[in-house]
Amino acid sequence: MLGIKNTISENILILGLGGVGYYLAKRLAHEGYTITVIESEGRLIREADGTLDARLMQGNAMSIECWREANAGKMDYLIAVTDNDAVNMMASIIAHRFGIPRKIARVRSLEFGNEDSFLSDEDLKIDLIIHPEELAAQEIVRIIKLRAGNDIIEIANSQVQVMATRVRESSSLAHKKLKEISQTYHEFPFRVVAIARGIATVIPGGNDTLLPQDQIFIMAGTKDLPKLMSLTGDSQQHSHRVMILGGGLVGNRVAQLLEKTVQVTLIEKEEKSAEELSFVLKNTEVLHGDGSDANVLQMAGLMDMDTFITATGDNETNIMTCLLAKHLMHEKDFEEKSRQRKSICLVNKEDYLVLAATMGSDIALNKKILAGNEILKFIRMGQLLSVAHLHGSDAEMVEIVAEPNAPVTRKPLSKLDPSYYGKIIIGAIFRDEKWQIAVGDTRIQDNERAIVVCKSLSLKDVQQLFFAKK
Repeated sequence: MLGIKNTISENILILGLGGVGYYLAKRLAHEGYTITVIESEGRLIREADGTLDARLMQGNAMSIECWREANAGKMDYLIAVTDNDAVNMMASIIAHRFGIPRKIARVRSLEFGNEDSFLSDEDLKIDLIIHPEELAAQEIVRIIKLRAGNDIIEIANSQVQVMATRVRESSSLAHKKLKEISQTYHEFPFRVVAIARGIATVIPGGNDTLLPQDQIFIMAGTKDLPKLMSLTGDSQQHSHRVMILGGGLVGNRVAQLLEKTVQVTLIEKEEKSAEELSFVLKNTEVLHGDGSDANVLQMAGLMDMDTFITATGDNETNIMTCLLAKHLMHEKDFEEKSRQRKSICLVNKEDYLVLAATMGSDIALNKKILAGNEILKFIRMGQLLSVAHLHGSDAEMVEIVAEPNAPVTRKPLSKLDPSYYGKIIIGAIFRDEKWQIAVGDTRIQDNERAIVVCKSLSLKDVQQLFFAKK
């Protein structure tokens, strides 16, 4: 049976403590894996000391002696996420010689990891190659092509979906408790499973109240999605004009993926880079200018855009420009009530993620989290049926099976241990060959599949709830 392991005894060696490395070390250590990290920079070691439940070693990732000191021969996984592609790829070959069975490497170059690459994954001895910028670009394109709501996240083979949307002052859901909403709108089953508010993520209960500017995540069956969109005021539309701020790896790639089917305008601050991009992006309007300037945005055609994307390398520029763009477009949106725009913000600092989602952008994405979650999915293969991150929040959805006599099977959901409240919410169960939205009097049966939304560091609570004590 598939599920989170009751006891985890696997050893993981992580190379690189910046960005993805720290995120993974924190998540995996919290889940019970034994983590060893090799990092060359003493500053990163000092900053992580005391905050990570891991063995931290300062050393060179290419030093074989350092690998021996880390007991590399006893590792089950290598995760190479240094800032150097060549080091990460070479590390996988070294790990193969040490007998580490599963190797994961972060590689920015798209010349590796594809079916037609000159060197295959087998040549490099890598089981999973992660391209963070490509993941971010593909996710942005996916969101744009949805052409509905703010974001729709699928799980359970697309049979259950979570729609992310912002609560406006005029919304029929504003200033109402969730239990009041469920009593008023009962034509079809749905459930609010997470709220991004200010800089915090809330896993809500029935007494929680929805406030204007909340970014909420609502779970419903796929067939009920049109009804849900009607309830929240989100309408189907055709996003056909896109503006991108920043022509780096992500911005450039998004334009490449969209320019043949969508009208794209890209603003790049550096003149030389703008000139180079104009030759590469044949079907994109490339403009040179400071996109954080209101006049530049308006002259570039911001008021005619359906989607605005900030993809520079600076967190503050991305967040504040999203806020500026939303302000500039507000009056026109008011005039064109049938039109609905999206803003997507790339945020490189995890602490700013929820802030960006609630302050100015409809959707906030983080390359580190996208890459980290792909790695976590790989490591949890066979432990979770499926997993999906809720963008702009510190929460994720997992599909899991309840073991016989697990705590979750003994009582209706409303009677479960109160210590789980605020940490996890059970959104749906698979019963009678279909997915059903779970409510307070739902009682999960032995071996029944469920979709759980939890804070990113609450998987242990999910484990305790869905597995019988040994």
